[in-house]
Amino acid sequence: MLIPKYPDIQVQLSGNDGNAISIIGLCRKEARAAKLDSTEFEVFVTEALSGNYNHLLQTCMKWFDVN
Repeated sequence: MLIPKYPDIQVQLSGNDGNAISIIGLCRKEARAAKLDSTEFEVFVTEALSGNYNHLLQTCMKWFDVN
């Protein structure tokens, strides 16, 4: 089982719009609520958008607790 970089930040992806921009928005919302540094979040965004859709989802799971 993969332990995310920020396990305290929970992102609910199931039941929400699944397009890439919506997913980044959901992650941004939860990251802000958890007071994650904006520079660190931009590192996440750069990594998440550096590949295809599957890479985006894998990066979300690598960084956050995704449900």
